[in-house]
Amino acid sequence: MSTDRDTAEQVLRRLAGPTARLRDDQWTAIDALVGQHRRVLLVQRTGFGKSAVYFVATSLLRAAGAGPTVIVSPLLALMRNQIDAAVAAGIRAMTINSANRHDWDEITTAVADDTVDVLLVSPERLNNPDFRDNVLPKLAATCGMLVVDEAHCVSDWGHDFRPDYRRLKTFLSGLDETIPVLATTATANERVGADIAEQLDLPGRPSLVLRGSLDRESLWMSVVEVESSRRLAWLDDWLDRLPGSGIIYALTVADAERIAAHLSDRGHAVAAYSGKTDTAERIAMEEDLLANKVKALVATSALGMGFDKPDLGFVVHVGAPSSPVAYYQQVGRAGRAVERAEVILLPAAEDAAIWRYFASLSFPGPDAVERTLAVLADAGRPLSTAALETAVDLRRARLEMMLKVLDVDGVVKRVKGGWESTGQAWTYDRQRYERVDQARRHEQDRMRAYAATTGCRMRFLRDELDDPTATDCGRCDNCGHRRFNADISATAVDAAQASLDQPGVVCPPRRMWPVGMASLGVSLSGKIDPASQAEPGRVVARLSDLGWGNRLRDLLSGPDTEIPDAIFSAVVKVLAAWDWDRPQAVMSTGSRTRPTLVDSLAQRIATVGRMTYLGSLHRLTDTPSRHPDGTNSATRLRQVHDAFDVPGPVTGGVLLIDDIRESGWTATVAAAALRRAGADRVYPLALALDG
Repeated sequence: MSTDRDTAEQVLRRLAGPTARLRDDQWTAIDALVGQHRRVLLVQRTGFGKSAVYFVATSLLRAAGAGPTVIVSPLLALMRNQIDAAVAAGIRAMTINSANRHDWDEITTAVADDTVDVLLVSPERLNNPDFRDNVLPKLAATCGMLVVDEAHCVSDWGHDFRPDYRRLKTFLSGLDETIPVLATTATANERVGADIAEQLDLPGRPSLVLRGSLDRESLWMSVVEVESSRRLAWLDDWLDRLPGSGIIYALTVADAERIAAHLSDRGHAVAAYSGKTDTAERIAMEEDLLANKVKALVATSALGMGFDKPDLGFVVHVGAPSSPVAYYQQVGRAGRAVERAEVILLPAAEDAAIWRYFASLSFPGPDAVERTLAVLADAGRPLSTAALETAVDLRRARLEMMLKVLDVDGVVKRVKGGWESTGQAWTYDRQRYERVDQARRHEQDRMRAYAATTGCRMRFLRDELDDPTATDCGRCDNCGHRRFNADISATAVDAAQASLDQPGVVCPPRRMWPVGMASLGVSLSGKIDPASQAEPGRVVARLSDLGWGNRLRDLLSGPDTEIPDAIFSAVVKVLAAWDWDRPQAVMSTGSRTRPTLVDSLAQRIATVGRMTYLGSLHRLTDTPSRHPDGTNSATRLRQVHDAFDVPGPVTGGVLLIDDIRESGWTATVAAAALRRAGADRVYPLALALDG
């Protein structure tokens, strides 16, 4: 199929305005896709116009009679923006994702009727049983072009590897070799790019790789070193001085919510945005930011790839991502259509603890994999993820990620009702996973180096992405750009400290037993009897929190000691704010790891609160200590379900004391024992929430 640049630019002008012209690499990619039916990897900076390449190519291919373009896109925000862009260019686009299940049949019919030019699908859909078995083969047979957006997700060397993206191998294998394929990303270094290209390559026909300069001339980069406890104050003082509206990134959902709540209380127009935010609320928040109705969204990485606000004036990170490449991707949201956007990092030593937590969700060791495969093979029927939890001690998120990888490798298969074994042999690639783990640790070291460098910050990031054209930017704080200082007003410091000093997190009680407990010899199922339930509990703070989290981490990582006065004062504040039917007695769980800490806390509460101290619960079994990577729900319940006995009858309400709340099953089982012994209410209180 032949095409020419003038025709392609006519399509581009419908998309981007009457003065738009194709960049050379844009035209080279379009010509390779439309004129040569090649496979292309496009590694270009954010704002380059990668989406213009596939929309122009789609329009030209459709005009020549090709089938619809299938775009695999990772985020709903990205899909919404892409559909809006497609409509502007006269391209009929639809999407299949988790947020529009009720439209799937209608969309599938439209694709079959050839009335759709572009179908956007999330990577998770590629392994949905119905979609994989019934829709995907038809798409592969009729597809006019495949686009893999944010293609670094394909590579387990990439900063945002997603196992579902590996399912593209199946889709690619079903495509005729004449069907063009485009993979796009702004964040692939040479190793990631080579991994992506290897997956795209055809025998004897390597993919065309187009790699451009990754400089972003509008970004003015800075690092501000302030104490962790003062970062809220810095934001409060400086937020209104930053240009336009922007994004404040936090490493965890809890931090995003805490920062947004404090800044809102201080009169700033902000909102918290995370993966836990309802889809309708997310859309409304994005629209508010696009319309400059808010100064900032305080967001996790859920607001990242694909969110398109050309005039975004700043990006601030409260806490460093674990990779310079991930950092480059997130700051790339800013400055796409303004001359200057501020990019500011507020790092802290405790960022590393959060990195370690997310690293603990990585691919598990061979014992867990072999156990999973053996359980599926022995079952002879599909098992749900929840049922597998009773046999494999992995947290839900980590178990699901492992199953997705094994699915892509062909040794398990997702079917209706769960997962089943394929019987295919599989060998644990220890060396590969060790290399990935080493790469992750190297990336963390490089992120620390970015924060500490005295050289050009943009050049540092471009070097990390193997940009051969990297030079000093002349804009960052180290290149002579004015520095944001760490001076903070006393008013902001006092307000932030008061916010951080406000302890207390509500912990809803468990209401359902995990499924499949009978297979572990535990006869518990269904709803937890309300007569056995605990009341909603409290903790002083999450271990990941900006304020009390730091102090609790120090306390709980040290030797067993009596409760410190400062921590006890925080507990008293939590108790004073608790809206409850005040209990008459206090009892500890009988901690094995920190008996002095827990018992001294229970005794001091009883004394100060004039309650009866009932001592400790009797431990009937030697429950294992907390696993460094955590224990899944079913396993933890099996460990503690018959672990406690109450020494004597109990009446009225009881405050139950522990050091750390993780799965919630210790509190649930202990509360049930106290209720059986006569307590009419049990209020669990722990110092920290982990998880």
